[in-house]
Amino acid sequence: MEKRRIIIGSRGSQLALIQAQAVMAKLKELSFQTEIVTIETLGDKESNQPLNQLGSVGLFIKELEVSLLNKHIDIAVHSMKDVPSFIPEGLVLAATTERFDARDVLVSKTASSICNLPKNARIATGSIRRRSQLKGIRPDLQIEDLRGNVPTRLKKFDNSHWEAIILAGAGLIRLGLKHRISTFIPITEMIPAVGQGALVLETRKDDFELRKLLEKLNHKNTEVATEAERAFLSYFDGGCMVPIGANAQIDNNILRIRAFVGSTDGTQSLSQELVGPIPEAENLGLLLAEQMANNGASDIINNDSLQQNK
Repeated sequence: MEKRRIIIGSRGSQLALIQAQAVMAKLKELSFQTEIVTIETLGDKESNQPLNQLGSVGLFIKELEVSLLNKHIDIAVHSMKDVPSFIPEGLVLAATTERFDARDVLVSKTASSICNLPKNARIATGSIRRRSQLKGIRPDLQIEDLRGNVPTRLKKFDNSHWEAIILAGAGLIRLGLKHRISTFIPITEMIPAVGQGALVLETRKDDFELRKLLEKLNHKNTEVATEAERAFLSYFDGGCMVPIGANAQIDNNILRIRAFVGSTDGTQSLSQELVGPIPEAENLGLLLAEQMANNGASDIINNDSLQQNK
């Protein structure tokens, strides 16, 4: 019996295609025929508008999910950090591939760390999470907005008067641009986005044959760690446009999850961590969120939302 041909859906950026090609290579090793179809998302179309002004969740995946539901593609390859907590009815996250480095990185013309940036330095990022944590570390920094794919962001930086930009290290590594990294920012200093550095493969819930196949591409530790992170995010409604970060790591059969909630202007923030057994990953994420909510995170989120809506 001839094996089915699998259609992989991907955004059209260089990074997204490299990620989709990595999945294609794994499926080829299993003797499956595949092809990649590129799909433009709202986040790609509105590449000059600040993300927090687009006012929607799933900006980089919704069109891919529609194509899945309409059976135009069989698998959608997403950066996990782009996937909201709640998946549309009829779809399922079938596999999580091994995570690359989850840390944010500094790309700078002169400085080797955030602390070494000149006073009142101009630094650019498109992330309200990074903006909030930067302001918490260095209130003097002048933060500019930065959108576009990774090569576009680097080009804008090279042609600017900015001292530095902040990017996800995994993207630069996948693109073969690790040499552009000035330093990896410690997770204790800047907590990454939920799922940062990991890829997830989404498919239709009723495609049991493909779901079974994709189990072979799943990396259990990454799945468990991101499950804890996504549980944390889901507690706070899974897509609120306020600065939230979470990172879970597994070491010696123990899971440690660190999380951050802050105000957009960086004047308020709360960071905590929790340690527990691996089988309790999802519960640990929810418990940490509940603890932080009771310790002031809910007030930070509510106050920030009020400020944004003024």
